[in-house]
Amino acid sequence: MFEAASIRDWIGSNVVDPSGDTIGPLESIYFDTATETPAFAAVRTGILGRYRLRFVPLDGATVTPKHLNVVHDKKLVKDAPSIDTDGELEAALEPEVYAHYGLPYVTGSGGERRLGRR
Repeated sequence: MFEAASIRDWIGSNVVDPSGDTIGPLESIYFDTATETPAFAAVRTGILGRYRLRFVPLDGATVTPKHLNVVHDKKLVKDAPSIDTDGELEAALEPEVYAHYGLPYVTGSGGERRLGRR
């Protein structure tokens, strides 16, 4: 497992699925606002001029000297909700990201967002 403090060091590194297929480079990290732990990676996918950022959970992720391994299959990640590479994850899209991976989504007691990028 990676150290939460060093996850930003992996930005730009490839994200790889369990079978060794490269999903794309790590663009940014989204933290759980309640626990301050890294929750999702935003991974750049697509072809030149048509890139999107797709979200993949970091739970169970591990690092190697050259890439970040996630526990979800490349196809599942490529079908995940996405945003423009220069976009922001809107609050309305957060529940969809969690639902795509079968994860429960709960806002803060005051309706606060669950994810924040740092």
